[in-house]
Amino acid sequence: MMIVFSDTLHNLTDGLALGIAFSGDLAVGLSTSIAVLAHELPHELGDFAMLIRCGMSYKGALLWNLFAACWCFVGLYIGLAIGASFEVRQWLFALIAGMFLYVSLVDMLPELLHHKSKSPIATFVGQNIGFLLGVAALVALAMYEEQIQLAITLG
Repeated sequence: MMIVFSDTLHNLTDGLALGIAFSGDLAVGLSTSIAVLAHELPHELGDFAMLIRCGMSYKGALLWNLFAACWCFVGLYIGLAIGASFEVRQWLFALIAGMFLYVSLVDMLPELLHHKSKSPIATFVGQNIGFLLGVAALVALAMYEEQIQLAITLG
């Protein structure tokens, strides 16, 4: 159940990020949505696999995962409500970015560093390719954010 609790809080913060992004600008909201989707899909599949591995039935794991995912909507509505002010939005973006950095550096990075493999070079190359693909995706979203906005307003 700790997985469900932590996933619920995680989805709440994802929803906050989406709500705040959409309250400021549609293009920022869409690019944030793409980034969150790319991050959430493997995360939720991993949570589902962990629940099943812990002995939960497929139906139970799916229902608990759905319960946790619904909290994203709660965060979305809260983010839309409190993100109307530019100053508040900037502080909340900083807070949420800090939380995401904390999770990645404290929780995920040690797992990457202590991963045992038969081929450490292949592990190193694979991890760095994944990291660089993530950076490239975020840079592409940042570079083409204006074109996304232009396509939305013209379309």
